[in-house]
Amino acid sequence: MISARKSQIKCTFAAMKLITPVEIPPLAQPFGIRNRMAFIGSCFAEYIGTRMRQSGLAALVNPFGVLFNPQSILQVLTQDPTCRQLYFEDSDHRWHCWLLDSQFSASSLEACKSAFLSARGKLFSWSPDVLVITLGTNRYYERTDSKLIVGNCHKQPKAEFREKDMTLAQCVATLETVCQLFPRTRIIFTVSPYRYAKYGMHANQLAKATLLLAVQELQQKYPEQICYFPAYEIQLDELRDYRFYGPEMLHPSQQAIDYIWERFAEHYLDAETRRYLYDYEPIRKALAHRPDDPQSPAYLRFREQTQQQLSELMNKYHLEL
Repeated sequence: MISARKSQIKCTFAAMKLITPVEIPPLAQPFGIRNRMAFIGSCFAEYIGTRMRQSGLAALVNPFGVLFNPQSILQVLTQDPTCRQLYFEDSDHRWHCWLLDSQFSASSLEACKSAFLSARGKLFSWSPDVLVITLGTNRYYERTDSKLIVGNCHKQPKAEFREKDMTLAQCVATLETVCQLFPRTRIIFTVSPYRYAKYGMHANQLAKATLLLAVQELQQKYPEQICYFPAYEIQLDELRDYRFYGPEMLHPSQQAIDYIWERFAEHYLDAETRRYLYDYEPIRKALAHRPDDPQSPAYLRFREQTQQQLSELMNKYHLEL
């Protein structure tokens, strides 16, 4: 009787579901190490794109810096970088572009324009096979004087801007225009798990819902080109615990990012690339190692061995360093 009871308990625990798994339909044509990828959008695009690049894959990550909403993404792809209206000089004689974040700021107007032109050229010359667009919110800001939609307010007075929400129809039209700029590129949309607490949690949910509905409409219209990866749903449902958020309880933690990236790789990358990632992982960790003494003979030998392993792996998969 006791043995039978133990067996019953084991079966009961084996049948328990401790998480709510999110179903991810596999891609009809997975991609991988033979493809060029680009990631644009919110900081979550940077997290996942950087993880791809750290794994030795051909990934261009946020060439324009972080962008949160569909309007800002469209602006950096279509506005003329030479237009004087896009730039301003602050009180410290530093030049900024209203469409880009501060990493593109410079000591002169021409340098600022050049940085924008370089970023635009980098993306379109990269000619990605796969473009991952991560959307954060439907909320955007425009200048009160010129009605220019900005990607970054550069800490200028709040009174100089008007805050607006994009409607569902505006989101669909804007994102459709973005997709039309890349007619031969497969486009994967994601919605960032970051929670915009400053808008209020209800407003945050409305913003996410608007983006989700817009992507769903586009996916139905262009099923061969567009798909949706449920990063937002994985964070909320599979990782339904504050352990998987950062200290401020708004950004996903590094553990959550790694988990979502693994789910992405599992369902969207081809078999060869998954084998490559398995082989590359110990090399990735070795390359990330930071020694106390980078000039020590032991570390120099370690680096040489790691480079040799990397070279052998590249030859195995017929890749270039």
